Amino acid sequence: MPNAAKRIGLISDTHGLLRPEAVEALRASDLIVHAGDVGKSKILEELEKIAPVVAVRGNIDTAAWAAALPETTVVETAGVMIYVLHDLSALDLDPAASGFRVVVSGHSHKPGKGERNGVLYINPGSAGPRRFQLPVTVARLNLSMNSIEVEFLHLAV
Repeated sequence: MPNAAKRIGLISDTHGLLRPEAVEALRASDLIVHAGDVGKSKILEELEKIAPVVAVRGNIDTAAWAAALPETTVVETAGVMIYVLHDLSALDLDPAASGFRVVVSGHSHKPGKGERNGVLYINPGSAGPRRFQLPVTVARLNLSMNSIEVEFLHLAV
């Protein structure tokens, strides 16, 4: 059922720390997208125990294991095309013209969403070590052919 509704877990900027609260928040995911700054390969291995994982390389992912991670990737699920990259300022295409309905990025550690030209831009925030006064978050993307809903989950840390 390629167009069935899907629950996508979004996580970014773990910086080598996978909190138990993040694991619990992502547990019901059909797919997990990690938007970079993973920090350690073990993070992706642990996430794979929950659901299939798609991940991109972030600016701190410089160890040998991270060379296998792409800088950008494309996910197509539930009839929705998603473009994934770490730093939104590195976006080098027009998502709307390219057929994407969602862009997922990390890097800023600030959770947020916004829409431009019919494309939903989502940053799940940082799930790793707390930075500044920013919240520790992941996000959930509920997709179907006709609806895209985003929920931010603040982790109690």
